[in-house]
Amino acid sequence: MTSDAIRDTGREAAGHARRTTADLLRRVEDRLSSLLAAEREVWAEVHEGAVVPVDALAELMASGGKRIRPAFCVTGYLAAGGDPGDPGIVAAGAALEMLHISALVHDDVLDDSSRRRGLPTVHTKHAALHDSRGWQGESRRYGEGVAILVGDLALVYSDALMAEAPRQVLPEWNRLRSEVMIGQYMDVHAAAEFSASPRSARLIARIKSGRYTIHRPLVVGASAAGRDELAPAFEEYGEAVGEAFQLRDDLLDAFGDSTDTGKPTGLDFTQHKMTLLLGWAMQRDERIHGLITEPGHTPDEVRRRLVDTGVPADVEKHIAGLVERGCKAIADAPIDQAWRGELTDMARRVAYRSA
Repeated sequence: MTSDAIRDTGREAAGHARRTTADLLRRVEDRLSSLLAAEREVWAEVHEGAVVPVDALAELMASGGKRIRPAFCVTGYLAAGGDPGDPGIVAAGAALEMLHISALVHDDVLDDSSRRRGLPTVHTKHAALHDSRGWQGESRRYGEGVAILVGDLALVYSDALMAEAPRQVLPEWNRLRSEVMIGQYMDVHAAAEFSASPRSARLIARIKSGRYTIHRPLVVGASAAGRDELAPAFEEYGEAVGEAFQLRDDLLDAFGDSTDTGKPTGLDFTQHKMTLLLGWAMQRDERIHGLITEPGHTPDEVRRRLVDTGVPADVEKHIAGLVERGCKAIADAPIDQAWRGELTDMARRVAYRSA
């Protein structure tokens, strides 16, 4: 076979891989929509007010999102040789996205965030509704209570969906869910303590975000396909790329545009989040602690000081190194070249937020 023929074959295989992935992701989207539509119908027959939590989930689901977790799950499955016609992997991908929705709703309460994907967050919307109707009690407590229950409902739905996936994925699914909760606790604790600890910041980034975004979804996919031997390569890849993903989020929070991110910028500052960015910067310049914790300072002051430390540039270098590490981990994995190429492209897309 000539070199041109080899390249053509490679391009054809890559194109087929992407089309198959896209088809599965469309089926994941349909499964999510059909579940919420069916649940709304059930609860509408009970009481007109009972649909409110379901509608809140449906609105958030329809408002956007990159579906990163289902994408890594179905990619891990297909790379492991899984049958694209099996509905179990569709259910697994949908479960991961529903878990993510649960985490977003709860995270917005924890961070006191007013917007998500360009819309008012669940707790903000329902606090405003309570206030406008002049209902009894405190508007903020009502809004946060609604959001907690909406997030819990999404958690219930995620479990129901994963119950339709192959049983061998359940141990990984259980680890994934517990990591999210423990990571969230560690994040809350680190924000309260707010002492410079890059080591803790990296650990939180891996547990709270990186593992449940990339590492665990990939392994869930491989496990569903019966290829547990891929777990070590997927773990090495996922740990590195997952950390890069979270570090990009940290940079976007500090320096991004809310019109692009769909949520307020500077939340890590106002909520005293101990990110690696801030941990490194506080080690280099002790005044940054006061700029964040003491009243009278603006986010622009913090941003200027961060840039002066040189840490944002160092974080960019660290992200590049993590992407390289992830790509090396997958280079020798026992999967087809088309899937190595796809996972390499995905690593770059999530680390640099490119389409």
